[in-house]
Amino acid sequence: MRIAILKETKFKENRVAITPDVAKDLVSKGFQVMVESGAGLGSFFSNEAYIAAGATVSVDLTAIYRDADIVLRVNAPSPEEIAMMKKEAILISFLFAATNPAMVEACCKANISAFSMDAVPRISRAQKMDALSSQANLAGYKSVILAADTLGKILPMMTTAAGTIKPAKVVIFGAGVAGLQAIATAKRLGAIVEVSDIRPDTKEQVESLGGRFIEVPADNTIKLEGGYVRSVSDEFLKKQQETVAKHVKEADIVITTALIPGKKAPLLVTEEMVKSMRFGSVILDMAVEQGGNVIGSELNKTVQKHGVTIIGESNIPSLLPMNASDLYAKNIQTFLYHLATSEGFKWEMDEEITKGALIVHKGQAVHPSVKTAINA
Repeated sequence: MRIAILKETKFKENRVAITPDVAKDLVSKGFQVMVESGAGLGSFFSNEAYIAAGATVSVDLTAIYRDADIVLRVNAPSPEEIAMMKKEAILISFLFAATNPAMVEACCKANISAFSMDAVPRISRAQKMDALSSQANLAGYKSVILAADTLGKILPMMTTAAGTIKPAKVVIFGAGVAGLQAIATAKRLGAIVEVSDIRPDTKEQVESLGGRFIEVPADNTIKLEGGYVRSVSDEFLKKQQETVAKHVKEADIVITTALIPGKKAPLLVTEEMVKSMRFGSVILDMAVEQGGNVIGSELNKTVQKHGVTIIGESNIPSLLPMNASDLYAKNIQTFLYHLATSEGFKWEMDEEITKGALIVHKGQAVHPSVKTAINA
């Protein structure tokens, strides 16, 4: 089985799907690894490191796609790149298929199979394959560092001969993987941390990290699936905004992390809330790529609105490419070893992880989130 590792083409993407260490292990298991020249440079992995690991490095992108049995990527290839893949090849990457119909259609037309790393089921035996969590952990950490660097004051309390500096207050929306890491990081830096989440059961996790939980009474419109929020009513979001508004007003930093898979990100911070914040405060919108949790956030821009700096960085894990690539490579390696050997794929179609992550199989859309629309 020949594996291809391609240079990522998405804007501001520095990660690579496989590191030299993982490439070495793949080679030891009998896989052939082909790497596009320069694929790892954004993560500080040289061509020479891949060659030393037993991989071949080539500048001929067409030949790599033509020869590859398996293509491993961080982000989904373009439809044009998918068309270059040979018939019945296998693509494994983040696909976010429910919101990327053109990519799914391209996979069907190319008669390939495609697995999505963001669709790996959240079950205990798949934890080592959970790339969403590994990347969200890093994003949560880096979001606090970015906001703290932008803020014109320190986060911890500090007593000096000239007087005492009060600790900064950080408000975090969402206590998922990214939110919990943001809480832990902000607390380590000495801030007072307050947290809002529509799932009441996250209160214990928030408080275990030293955060203060902002309670909003739950209602029956909140739908959860696999630990993710799948839907929530506009009425509840309005109630949450009203409850959290006074906390946002007093915050030095606000970080929003709320995403609903396959849907536009919910609006959490209104323009009135932004106006209420102190001059010089900072907001970081981690959901900006999916429409944003914050009125006024702009994709891949840092802007000032009403004296508040709003950071709209779309790909925060890519700002930590060495760690992000290392963790993602191990996620995808574990996933690949679950699905295949060097001789071929097992195609255990009723197995939970295979069934949950398989989007397209030999040119047919098979995942519930896409098959009705594509195969119609």
